[in-house]
Amino acid sequence: MHGEYKMPGGKLVVADLEVSNGNLSRVRISGDFFLEPDTALTLIDVALSGLPATADGEELAAAVRAMLGPHVGMYGVSPESIAVAVQRALEAPP
Repeated sequence: MHGEYKMPGGKLVVADLEVSNGNLSRVRISGDFFLEPDTALTLIDVALSGLPATADGEELAAAVRAMLGPHVGMYGVSPESIAVAVQRALEAPP
């Protein structure tokens, strides 16, 4: 599944994922945004993996926020924009 979202005033966020047994799996977030440190991108994928495919945008964003903590710099992207990209992937036709 593939979804994209261009955050207003920000950058493109892309979500590629699968659903296995009702949960997000093989989640890969990418785009033209920046994170500091770069390794935070892997943390986002881990935060989303295993969440129910029925999770709403608030739950998805909260999982990203909780995993990253206050010390990760996000430039051109937000937990909410990542959630939108994931939701779009889930809504995309197969």
